[in-house]
Amino acid sequence: MDLIEHAAAAGTIRVQAQDARTVIVLVGEIDAALRDEASACMGLALVTGDPVVIDSTQATFIDSSGIAFVLQLHLAASEAGIPVTLLDPNRVLRDVLDMVGLSGELPAEPVTSV
Repeated sequence: MDLIEHAAAAGTIRVQAQDARTVIVLVGEIDAALRDEASACMGLALVTGDPVVIDSTQATFIDSSGIAFVLQLHLAASEAGIPVTLLDPNRVLRDVLDMVGLSGELPAEPVTSV
């Protein structure tokens, strides 16, 4: 069940309730055009208190704004005691997290578990 979906010209962020978890799905180009939508999705994801899974398998591009969203979500969730994992992180996201030295901050889980 989609809780919220926002779309820009080339990207979308969806928040879904799924198996007692909140899944944030990144689709297409995740960039500054989605800044307002990212903020709304972050608030919705954290309000439930359920574990958060970031699914970036459909992301084709992620810029610094997208990385900032992922890291801010991780930090806010950590402060609230909410675990955040990456669902089979797309190479695009994994490469950028590696580049900035944060690949170990968010644990990954295989696609089959969600």
